[in-house]
Amino acid sequence: MEIEIKTWLTDIKNAILEINQFIPDKKDFTSFRKDLKSKRAVERNVEIIGEAVGRILKVMPDFQITNARKIVDTRNRIIHGYDNISEEIIWSIVVRDLVNLEKEVDDLLNLP
Repeated sequence: MEIEIKTWLTDIKNAILEINQFIPDKKDFTSFRKDLKSKRAVERNVEIIGEAVGRILKVMPDFQITNARKIVDTRNRIIHGYDNISEEIIWSIVVRDLVNLEKEVDDLLNLP
């Protein structure tokens, strides 16, 4: 695997770790809604994840990450359509999608 792809995968992993630090309790949506700093930090890390996936796809369009196109599209919606992103969308990404993405990234980083 190319070094730049490993770097971007590491960026994804680090962004997920940061999100998990900002939202340790994935069952408390009410607290998340009230914490502007955490919401913005999580959004920023979702943007980083989307940007890293996009960079990987530019180098290797057939690179296998589940929902890669959706990840990039979400990043674009946050950045360009910031006024149309709901807290519920960000929350659902955090509680439903990041666990699988983290496992995939870990598996990819552990490849020889």
